[in-house]
Amino acid sequence: MKLFQRAQRSLFGEILDWMLTPLLLLVPVSIGVTWLVAQGIASASFDRVLTHNIETLARTVSLQKDSPRFVLPQPTREILRGDDTDRVYYQVLDSHGTLLSGEHDVPHPSLDEPPTIGQVQLRDGEMNGKSVRVAWIWLAGDAPDAPPALLQVAETRQKQSLLAADIIKGVLLPQFAILPLAVLLIWLALVRGIKPLSVVEARIRERRPGDLSPLDESSVPLEVVPLVSSVNELLDKLNDSIDTQKRFLADAAHQLKTPLAGLRMQADLAQRENANADELKQSLKQIGRASVRATHTVNQLLSLARAEGNSAGAHRQPCDLARLTIEVVREAVPRAIEKRIDLGYDGLDPGSRGVVLEGNPTLLKELVRNLVDNAINYTPSRPERTGVITARVLADPFGRVLLLQVEDNGPGISEADRELVFEPFYRVLGNEADGSGLGLPIVREIANQHHAQVTLEDAHPERQPPGARFTVRFESAPA
Repeated sequence: MKLFQRAQRSLFGEILDWMLTPLLLLVPVSIGVTWLVAQGIASASFDRVLTHNIETLARTVSLQKDSPRFVLPQPTREILRGDDTDRVYYQVLDSHGTLLSGEHDVPHPSLDEPPTIGQVQLRDGEMNGKSVRVAWIWLAGDAPDAPPALLQVAETRQKQSLLAADIIKGVLLPQFAILPLAVLLIWLALVRGIKPLSVVEARIRERRPGDLSPLDESSVPLEVVPLVSSVNELLDKLNDSIDTQKRFLADAAHQLKTPLAGLRMQADLAQRENANADELKQSLKQIGRASVRATHTVNQLLSLARAEGNSAGAHRQPCDLARLTIEVVREAVPRAIEKRIDLGYDGLDPGSRGVVLEGNPTLLKELVRNLVDNAINYTPSRPERTGVITARVLADPFGRVLLLQVEDNGPGISEADRELVFEPFYRVLGNEADGSGLGLPIVREIANQHHAQVTLEDAHPERQPPGARFTVRFESAPA
């Protein structure tokens, strides 16, 4: 039951509905209970009076052998006169059922049960078309074997109904007067109760656009603390997101400065008047390298932004990690051949048990591609020592563990730099290989989104150089 229908849900209205609806539903219940209680009170009062009257009347009846004698004194006659509202009837029958005195029309009691001598009993009945309350008593005779005589007194119930109505009016009329006051008090209490929400709203509205500091939880009611805590968590996430965007823009601007400056310098050199053909060709070659580096940096920045932006809403589906790894290796073979590097795949075949995981295939392929490109960039290859890069996928279907490994026989990474290489734009000192320093941060970001762990260790600790092995540990999908 909705007392107030609205197009948009209102907390104030919802609470008011749930408080007033039971209150209004209890009104008819209260009326019914009050009516039953009033009837009971009135009946008990008049039953006591009726019982007293028949006991008084019973003392005027005397039974001597088989000849009952009934004498009605004047005070007793006054009792039976009744009043202007109700009428009182009486009936005296001897042991043979002969009417000795009173009204003949008083209904007789049921004879299904044996009479109880000397005990007043009450019942409802009807006389002359009116509802009456009847009290009767069986009177024992002087002789031990003499049958009992019957004395009955009946009274109409008009005063009883009037008394019950007066009780109901006396109880319910104040309730109807108090009900609007109760509704008003509930309304005022709700206005007072939700006022802290308005205070929180005012504080949020008064904030400057750049103010993302958490809200004060100590000044709000206990029930609102979870809401304020959730808003504070959202503010923290928003602050982190803004910081990430600012850092991304600053890093992007910083990383693009060098190739763009190189492009401009080489373009200026190519435009010199005394530049010969060889110098012009060299400048164009440098321009090409700078443009490739700038393009690679932009692509890596976009990949990192896409990986960070898909943390919550990335589409997940069953992915065969072995198949994705083989596709990346095949795509990287021409570049590996150009650098005279032995690139290959050594692991489980696509479709093997345990190689499937729930994830985003585009991001997973980007993860494998960055690991392979990173290995190609930093693995030297000479005639006396060929560079070797191996990608593999291993699975433990019983433990639901899936491993992706990319290892090389390059110079490796020192323990001091193993955590730093996952920071954006960090590059190991003394390395002249081309790169933007974004490949491994992209790998870690995608791994975190798939609840995976990335570890780095020496591929061949007993050799020199030891090489590097990157391991990504996933949880495979159930078979």
